[in-house]
Amino acid sequence: MALVRSVTDAGLTTLTLDSPANRNALSTPLMRELLDALGEALTDNDVRAVVLSHTGPVFCSGADLKETAEARASGRVPAEMIADVLAALWEFPKPIVARVAGPARAGGLGLIAAADIAVCTREATFAFSEVRLGVIPAVISATVLPRLAPRAAAELYLTGDVFDGVRAAEIGLVTAAVTAEELDGKVRGYCESLVLGGPLALAGTKQLLRRTPSGPIRAELAELSSRSAGYFRSAEGREGVAAFREKRPAAWVPAAPATRG
Repeated sequence: MALVRSVTDAGLTTLTLDSPANRNALSTPLMRELLDALGEALTDNDVRAVVLSHTGPVFCSGADLKETAEARASGRVPAEMIADVLAALWEFPKPIVARVAGPARAGGLGLIAAADIAVCTREATFAFSEVRLGVIPAVISATVLPRLAPRAAAELYLTGDVFDGVRAAEIGLVTAAVTAEELDGKVRGYCESLVLGGPLALAGTKQLLRRTPSGPIRAELAELSSRSAGYFRSAEGREGVAAFREKRPAAWVPAAPATRG
């Protein structure tokens, strides 16, 4: 039985963590399936954005601790493979939206932070529970710490305390916290906006968001000006400007979702 389900429609792929029996824990089989599904979405030119969702009441409980206990003496623990998953999400050139309708712990927060946009319910709960297990939130820090306010990161990393969706939005872990009834509409609204962007422009913008400025300001501006001009001169840029002037959708905008009876 699949642990990650993939459905594509109208330029959008939804990847659903489907292992509710263990609270969508990051087991090796689930992570392998997630990596495979991301690879398929990456190579499908019709896929413009990805939604990371879940079945059951829990988004993700973190590393599979049962598998971890069994693997400690014999092989690679699941926490090590989480690095591969976070890298794949962080470097994914297409926008990723996390849909969080329930609790997330430890490694699950790494997934949320790796997404470009994350929407949760106000009642969803979160915790960096690692210190209470005698371990540290090392791997997930690569995606989490760039998102969190430093003081909040120190408090929540060190205490392991539980916090809700409203606090998650305040400290930058998620983009927005909404009611359960509003969740799907909010995710859909973001996705409808994302697919209007040019594919190459979206990938380039993701790179821009993750770059680390260096050197004097004039050198920085020269490099960015050159990068900007390249996009204006590209076929995608020319099509985008033409579509705007002609008041029509750009060629890359997907068709409307299929009608379902």
